Amino acid sequence: MTQASKPEALWYTRCSIPTPLGLGAQLGWYQEEFAADGITIKSLQESNDPAEQASHFEHSLPHSFRLGGSVPAIWAKAKGRETRVIGISWIDEYQTIIALPESGIRTAADLRGRKLGLPTSSRRADSVDVARATSLRGLLLALQLAGLDYNDAEWVDVASRRDAEQTVLAPDTKVRRRRAHSYTDTALALARGEVDAIYVKDVRGAETTHLLGAHVVVDLGFHPDLHAHINNSTPRPLTVNEQTLREHPDLVRRFLARIRDVDVWARQNPAEAVRQIAQETNWTESWVRFAYGDKVHQSLAVDLSERSIAGLTEFKDFLLQWGFIEKDFSIHDWIDPAPLKDLALSVQSQAA
Repeated sequence: MTQASKPEALWYTRCSIPTPLGLGAQLGWYQEEFAADGITIKSLQESNDPAEQASHFEHSLPHSFRLGGSVPAIWAKAKGRETRVIGISWIDEYQTIIALPESGIRTAADLRGRKLGLPTSSRRADSVDVARATSLRGLLLALQLAGLDYNDAEWVDVASRRDAEQTVLAPDTKVRRRRAHSYTDTALALARGEVDAIYVKDVRGAETTHLLGAHVVVDLGFHPDLHAHINNSTPRPLTVNEQTLREHPDLVRRFLARIRDVDVWARQNPAEAVRQIAQETNWTESWVRFAYGDKVHQSLAVDLSERSIAGLTEFKDFLLQWGFIEKDFSIHDWIDPAPLKDLALSVQSQAA
């Protein structure tokens, strides 16, 4: 059997949220790692080609790595895309249910009988509605904390007139910018009284809360029960094409090693880590600390802990139950622990 020739390029994609993959890219570590191999490192976030950008959701490009929200990765796997999980990132973030002060909604119990806003994306029918899945999950968790369920509230679809998920590369600054704010439509619906409460997350959600002067009904992202944290961005799978892992395990291990190096570097350089996150996400450092906490630099590891695997399984089951994916599969079977194990053995041998 002949060995497959090295790929000309490795692709990577991440969401506009803190990820160790994104920080590794920001620090230039992948280019540094593979320069001698003659392998080009390409980012979907630097492409304006719609066909290439689609791989962020569909994982369709060969030799590509993805670390971001779970919905697209799980959806692509359920559709039959041949990927493997080689690590999982768990970074707690701002996740809240908000309502206007005049609504009288103060606690999760007050959501009974109220209008809860669910965004409806304008994305094409053969894709997955990430915003709707994320909001539904958050609102259902809030209801569950009060002993309520789906039938105890009124659900209102909020149509999106903009594609907030699509981003463009601004040629003057080389910074990726969204075409619209994530919560433009649901925030307007809340302000107009069309809905009584909505789900928001990360810095964009915190900005929305402050802009509206809204009341935080439930803090999910930093709730003492970790079950309340589980949603699209917590936990997040690191995936790679199965073919790449099969034919080039050494390249996968080296790419993963640089991602894991971010954790050690960030713990040793907390201020610089926050600065790099701010630059990577195009948010201010103060907002990063507000939305992710003062210890965000200690949350940039990737592992395959039971907590992370259980969280990913629970979220996959939610997507199946509510029709966001049509085919079930095993999270444990999706995971390939070999690259992380190889890295651990390598570290042990070097320390010996």
